[in-house]
Amino acid sequence: MIDKRVKDLASAVAGIKDGATLLFAGFGQVGEPVELIQALLEAGVRDLTVAANNSGTGEVGLAKLIRERRVRKLICSFPRTSDSHCFEAAFAEGAIELELVPQGTLSERMRAAGAGIAGFYVRTGAETKLAEGKETRMIDGKLHVLERPLRGDVALIKALKGDRWGNLVYRKSARNFNPVMAMAADLVIAQVKEIVELGALDPECVVTPGIFVDRVVEVGR
Repeated sequence: MIDKRVKDLASAVAGIKDGATLLFAGFGQVGEPVELIQALLEAGVRDLTVAANNSGTGEVGLAKLIRERRVRKLICSFPRTSDSHCFEAAFAEGAIELELVPQGTLSERMRAAGAGIAGFYVRTGAETKLAEGKETRMIDGKLHVLERPLRGDVALIKALKGDRWGNLVYRKSARNFNPVMAMAADLVIAQVKEIVELGALDPECVVTPGIFVDRVVEVGR
């Protein structure tokens, strides 16, 4: 019997090792798996490479992980937001490395990883510092940059509801990067507000099929 439910947050993040590359969903705190990240913090994991849309907000979730100097490298689109002081302090100290990636390119790099695409050319970033050291090519008279897939060892994602098979549905804009990240990691861990019985989710509304999910934990919020 397929059952991907785990009993608690500690069990959900068990086995994640120092030095891992992690994908964190969320746009600000919307859709961010804050409880899973807190469990990761409590597990003592460090020296992480994290790919996320931004650098965290306030002092919870990714921001707290950065504050505690657990993140070695951050791959993101918006490192500075309205409340990104944890990242700014770490970066000023030289305690964290930053790889800046345009938002659409970031999403497509993860989608490419999930789809088995070896690379793609894009106009975004061409003839800027973001293209330095990357292969370029003229296509239809315009310079394009070759971008490589971005795959994680682990993806921590957040959904509204899930079932024991790992099928997931999201709440409105909290969906954001969750679906592509679920396709782009070797181990996918989802926190959900509610685990429902098989058949309770309308198949037409399932965004992330359970085949992409390895563990599901109910957090009730």
